[in-house]
Amino acid sequence: MCMICAAIPATAAVGAKLNASQLDKPAAERKPIAKVTGIVITLLLVSSVIYHTFIWRS
Repeated sequence: MCMICAAIPATAAVGAKLNASQLDKPAAERKPIAKVTGIVITLLLVSSVIYHTFIWRS
C-alpha cells in the first residue's frame, strides 16, 4: 500500500478520535473537526487517484 493510501484510514481514525473527544463540550464550543477531516480525506483520495493514474501509465 502506498503512503497516500495508508494515510486515508489513519486520517479517518484520528479525525474520529478528535471528534469524539469534543462531544462533552457544548455545541457552540466545538471545532469543525468532522468537516476538516472530510476535506483532508477528499484531498487524499484525489491525490491518490492522480498519483496512481500517472504510475500506471509509466
